[in-house]
Amino acid sequence: MHKFVGKWRSLAQGFTPSKYFVVKRFHQTSGVSENVISKNTILGLGNPLLDINATVDASLLDKYSLKANNAILAEERHLPLFEELKRYPVEYIAGGDVLNSIRVAQWLLDTPESTTYFGAVGTDDNSKQLERCTKADRVVAHFDHKPQLPTGVCGVLVTANGFCRSLVANLGAARHYSVEHLRASEQWELVKGAQIFYSSAFFCTVSPESLLELGTHASKNNKTFCHNLAAPFVIENAEYFQILRDVLQYVDVLFGNDAEAMAFAKSMKWPTQNITEIAQRIAREPKDNACPRTVIITRGTEPTIVVIASRSRIWSVEEYGIIPCDPSELVDTTGAGDSFVGGFLAGLAKGVALVECIAHANYAANTIVKRPGCKLPKQANYKWRGYTLRY
Repeated sequence: MHKFVGKWRSLAQGFTPSKYFVVKRFHQTSGVSENVISKNTILGLGNPLLDINATVDASLLDKYSLKANNAILAEERHLPLFEELKRYPVEYIAGGDVLNSIRVAQWLLDTPESTTYFGAVGTDDNSKQLERCTKADRVVAHFDHKPQLPTGVCGVLVTANGFCRSLVANLGAARHYSVEHLRASEQWELVKGAQIFYSSAFFCTVSPESLLELGTHASKNNKTFCHNLAAPFVIENAEYFQILRDVLQYVDVLFGNDAEAMAFAKSMKWPTQNITEIAQRIAREPKDNACPRTVIITRGTEPTIVVIASRSRIWSVEEYGIIPCDPSELVDTTGAGDSFVGGFLAGLAKGVALVECIAHANYAANTIVKRPGCKLPKQANYKWRGYTLRY
């Protein structure tokens, strides 16, 4: 494997790319025109939630035994929190990790309705609000409606001047997505038409059958299946972790952060805490087809680790710096990870080089952290300017 010594610098995006890599649908050749984006290019499957976003005192986290920069599923003891949040100035935003990423990807793509989303909601006012939001964002949403259940909500508790956020999700109807909805002819025709799929380990707690069917379809039809490690609590649960490992065999691109990578290594009983080594090990986990797997681990303000590997070899190990955000501009990191993924998916749909996929991701994350929640500006101003080599 050829390795470069030295640092790369993007002229526009501020990250450190690699020149050589091997992975399905990524092209490094300069001057290659982007793919023509059609409707329903990207399809997401996840837990749609209405985010209740509020900046709170750290004492509220202590009251409900919550941790900063963490995500959990609400238990009985957390339910009063959702009412208590109303004492603070709150903003309601369409959310759920996969839906956030799909919305961001659509925002970066010119073609309306180039993204599709499946998930379960109730038939209450919150479901109507979610439908209005997805339509306004030009995402085609096919919801599995559950009349007897409330639409899921997520409390987003922002602390430390926007640097930290704790997510508490009450999934409600989202927990009851049915594989029959996925298999129904209207939805399955969209599955057959899509080229890129995205879901997260949160959905391992909801409908493993749906994830496995989607992964099998992607593998058999040479499509790209992307997945997210989601949160440490999913990985630390033995039942959910086994489902995640079953799904992983179909995953072409896996996203996660350093805490999730550490949790993965612990659950695998790997004798290392080195994030780069963990990413390499995950990339080399068994896979249903021969295409290399790309593992992308974000580390907050530290460079993102990208590993491309197959069972038999490691093709590439690189780090890509983020776009720094001035503390005076930082509003909320809630949507940083989701928007990073959404940006990457947009680049993937365009068929651009890996380095530019990361540029899309960095741009999206840098834009969203300057706004509350995962709230999108009206228009994306992303422009690729290439990169230079600096020794």
